[in-house]
Amino acid sequence: MTFDSKQLFWIHEPTVYSIQENKIIIRTDPETDFWQRTYYGFKNDNAPALLWKTEEQHFSFVVKTQFDSKHRYDQCGIIIYQNSDNWFKVAMEYENEEFQRLGSVVTNKGYSDWATTDISADIKIMYYRLSRRESDFCIENSYDGVHFKQMRIFHLFEGSGEIQLGLYACSPEKSSFEAIFSEMEVMECKWEAHK
Repeated sequence: MTFDSKQLFWIHEPTVYSIQENKIIIRTDPETDFWQRTYYGFKNDNAPALLWKTEEQHFSFVVKTQFDSKHRYDQCGIIIYQNSDNWFKVAMEYENEEFQRLGSVVTNKGYSDWATTDISADIKIMYYRLSRRESDFCIENSYDGVHFKQMRIFHLFEGSGEIQLGLYACSPEKSSFEAIFSEMEVMECKWEAHK
């Protein structure tokens, strides 16, 4: 498999963006997000996501993300979007001048969870590696694109067969920022089978 920008398509196309072979830039629109029900009660399903479809059952996808926002909840990263009730996302989410949250959300059957760890607000670059083994997935992060650490293993109930995988960026409050995605690569699955 190779990353092919010609196969990409939008859900919730943003007003401003740029798609190049080795770099994608998304300028977020205000009040955009993905979230379903849990704790907050609300449902948000209007953030831009640039996706492609694949039936490949075993692979890894790596991307470098970069953004420099100073507004609460601004975020960008990887997304698997099957439909409004079944999806996954991973991102750094800016919180304040001291810290931001490195986290992931798994949404199954219309309910989201959120697993996070606090990291320095000074971090502007993060690499992610998403690996698939059928309906099970492993998400890892890296500060240098070389050394990856596991964030979580998860299952998507709507994650068998064809999936819609890609990039997203959003600004849940009244802000806007530029998210830069680069060094995108699809490769053989780096998540080894359990023995």
